Amino acid sequence: MAAKTRELRWNLRVAPSDDALIRAASDALETNLTTFVRDAALIEARRVLTDRRQFALEPDAWQTFCDLLDRPAEVPAGLQDLFSKPSVFK
Repeated sequence: MAAKTRELRWNLRVAPSDDALIRAASDALETNLTTFVRDAALIEARRVLTDRRQFALEPDAWQTFCDLLDRPAEVPAGLQDLFSKPSVFK
């Protein structure tokens, strides 16, 4: 059974200093604490899961992606010059 919007409640314990910081940020954005914490948690959850999910591309986009992966690496001239000199750490 799917949860309805705002049906679930979270109970969190935080240090007083963390509470003060989060409330100050919430006030700075002129939003309530619940909205601030929920939005921040959703943003972080999406960021964490972005590269851990399967994604689909249209055939043309997939071919472009594969072509980019298969092309030889380009080494900038400055980097090639840097690596041709003896290391300063030896």
